[in-house]
Amino acid sequence: MPRYRPARLARALVFVLGSLAGLAACMHPDSFGDGVFRKEGATVRVGPVPSAWRRITVDGADLAFRDDAGGGSALFDVRCGHRDDEAPLSVLTGHLIMGTTEREFDAEDTVPFDGREALHTLLRAKLDGVPMQYDIYVAKKDGCVYDVVYVAPPGRFAAGAAAFEPFATGLRTEGTPAAVSRGP
Repeated sequence: MPRYRPARLARALVFVLGSLAGLAACMHPDSFGDGVFRKEGATVRVGPVPSAWRRITVDGADLAFRDDAGGGSALFDVRCGHRDDEAPLSVLTGHLIMGTTEREFDAEDTVPFDGREALHTLLRAKLDGVPMQYDIYVAKKDGCVYDVVYVAPPGRFAAGAAAFEPFATGLRTEGTPAAVSRGP
């Protein structure tokens, strides 16, 4: 059984879009400051966070932001040392969109990403019957997998996705993750 947590991330996307009123006051434990996120030996500098985005806490994402103007949410997650993360980028991307239906892929390209390759996917799909549009980057580096996702309603997606791109493509790892064991 994969330990990738795809169901948790899918639930997180639903939760972000459907329950923001309760989340707005919550803050993630302070592992993020000055654009740098630290977790389990991984240190990551994200691209510029738009001033209009506000930080929220979402189960299944290390960093999450609400883009009220664009009607969407940006999520970042990193995990290191999981045996299942050795899967191809397309499989890891598939884990992120589990639970969606009526998928229409607009683009799926391999792009440069922090000295490696990432799978960049643009798609439209329904999540719990609600039409959504996604911009997804999945990359692997030094034993870690990096997921960066923007999701918004199709009519509001373009405005938010423009601000999301520098945030996602600006991601840079800092140093090598501490030795991590390959979990079960």
